[in-house]
Amino acid sequence: MFVKRTRSLLCVCIAASLSFTAPQMSLAQGNDLPDIGTVAGATLSIDQELLYGDAYMRMIRANQPVINDPVLSEYVDTLGHRLVAHADNVKTPFHFFLINDHAINAFAFFGGYVALHSGLFLDTQSESELASVMAHEISHVTQRHLARSMEAQAQRSPATLAALAGALLLAIAAPEAGIAAITATTAGSIQGQINYTRSNEREADRFGMQTLAKSGFDVMAMPRFFSRLAAEYRYSSKPPQMLLTHPLPEARITDTRERAQQYPQEHPTSSLHFFLARSRVIARYSGLDEKDALDWFTRTAKKSSAAMAPAFEYGKALVYLDNEKLTQAEEILTKLVKNDPNNNFYLDTMSDLYLAKNQAHDAELMLQQALKENPNNAVLEINYGNVLLKEDKFKDAIRVLQRYTHDNPNDPNGWSLLAEANSRAGNSEEDLAARAEILALKAQWNKAIQYYTQASQLTKLGSLEQARYDARIDQLILQRERFMALQNK
Repeated sequence: MFVKRTRSLLCVCIAASLSFTAPQMSLAQGNDLPDIGTVAGATLSIDQELLYGDAYMRMIRANQPVINDPVLSEYVDTLGHRLVAHADNVKTPFHFFLINDHAINAFAFFGGYVALHSGLFLDTQSESELASVMAHEISHVTQRHLARSMEAQAQRSPATLAALAGALLLAIAAPEAGIAAITATTAGSIQGQINYTRSNEREADRFGMQTLAKSGFDVMAMPRFFSRLAAEYRYSSKPPQMLLTHPLPEARITDTRERAQQYPQEHPTSSLHFFLARSRVIARYSGLDEKDALDWFTRTAKKSSAAMAPAFEYGKALVYLDNEKLTQAEEILTKLVKNDPNNNFYLDTMSDLYLAKNQAHDAELMLQQALKENPNNAVLEINYGNVLLKEDKFKDAIRVLQRYTHDNPNDPNGWSLLAEANSRAGNSEEDLAARAEILALKAQWNKAIQYYTQASQLTKLGSLEQARYDARIDQLILQRERFMALQNK
């Protein structure tokens, strides 16, 4: 399922708190680091970090072009949690998401949130390289670097840790006010801040590489990607955002290369799913027109192994489909599905093709069979709900989408489809409730409460539905108060 999203202004400054500099260390120190990831616990608890993380994420949804693509979301989430399963000192759940931005960058913040710019797929050349970036950001979270950095700033200034965290939240909601607040509350020396962030990066490198190795990836991918990135932009007047927030001095690259050589060298087979995800980003999020995108897939396929050929064919099929050249798209997709019938990249796009050809029933049958093989899969379920909606099977669509939104409450796509299904079925109050949930995901509390209030007024007095709406209103009011309290500390 493909839902186009409008690009909005980038305004987050969190990544700057996790800059990527580190002096060279003696290898004699090895990988035995003390458990220093809980130093910030004296002033900022894990529960508080979760509150701030949730608040930041809502503001990011409102202010950044988050990619709500079911297939890409499944890929980065699967890859991220493979790494988390082998990370040390994990104290929070993790959430991985993509931002539609060509700049090469990634950042992490409170509550286990890790953001990847789509530009990373344009520059990483293997799954191990992408995983190396993710492992580094995961380590920032497990070692609680943002909390510890803010604690250090609070010790150098009159500001409380809560004031600094609230200033970051303000910076997302109102960039000028937030940056001014951070400036006003931070009195420490510039050198002190640089030294502290270098310490953070050293830890994130070492723990990240350890996680990468334990997860079965090629540890040499980290220095390889960093070296190529640094060389490519060495003389650039405008380096990518990642080199601004994550500088790569030669000593830093040398250290990671020497450290990687201490690990057993793994050479995992190339990941088709990585190249499928990369092709999807190129086709739908790179901004290339039809001719340039097709040319990119043709040129890149010639330089790649034959085993990855399906990924480049898949990219071409997406370009054809998005440009309404359905015959060409169908010819490619039919072969891909035949050879790999349970691949969600192919099934998602084949579903879109069937809908474009007004063959929704064929899509329904295909997805029903796929769900028998892979029950409750999020990609298949949201596509199934979408197909039922297109067939005007509103009751069935609502049933599927209610289950989907229950299991995936933070995906605005599910709420959007549920709102449409209820609207077309004449369920005005449920339409309002679903739209309220989309607003709440973006911290637009007042409007969300207004929609639920309207839904409550439309339903029968004293009914279970009205009680449910009123209970949700109470929850949203409490969430709004907590959110405002975070900003005002």
